[in-house]
Amino acid sequence: MQAVQTLQPTLASALWPSSTKTGALRAAVLMVLGTVALWLSSKIQVPLVPVPITMQTLVVLVIGVAYGWKLGGATVLLYLAEGAVGLPVFAGSWSEGGGIELLYGPTGGYLVGFAVAAAICGALAERGWDRSLVKAGAAMVIGNLIIYALGLTWLALQIGIADALKYGLLPFLFGDALKILLGACLLPGTWSLIGRRKS
Repeated sequence: MQAVQTLQPTLASALWPSSTKTGALRAAVLMVLGTVALWLSSKIQVPLVPVPITMQTLVVLVIGVAYGWKLGGATVLLYLAEGAVGLPVFAGSWSEGGGIELLYGPTGGYLVGFAVAAAICGALAERGWDRSLVKAGAAMVIGNLIIYALGLTWLALQIGIADALKYGLLPFLFGDALKILLGACLLPGTWSLIGRRKS
């Protein structure tokens, strides 16, 4: 009989442990902070058409890994809901980037991919993948591939596979590799700092 793997604490739970008294407040605060980080990261961009280059993928993957699959996925779903009701939280100028039509526009697949990637990266982090550079990098690569898969599939239905690859993949590869490297260094480094603080 195979032993059940013990889940590891996430960065969020190590820095702010949950309790029965503060659990709901903690989740709400972390979710709001996460959506603010996603909103700000969406405005740091190179405005390409039809898919702009932003810092969102880095923040999505870090939120997933730092929060775990439930809280990470819920945070990104809250972000998508904020954009769907019209808050200007998606890519665009500071007054743009809101409206439910953006969820079925050219970038809609990427936005949905954010939620799936955050949850998958969170699940991997809960199995200890955020503790080393190699595993953290692998988790973020998997998350990024999920975003690409859903984003490109949806974009290809609208503009064709060749143009989807040309405009929705190739311009992002180098930047996403750098973002993954940054995130993969940041996460184990943070765990190391926590360990030194407790020792």
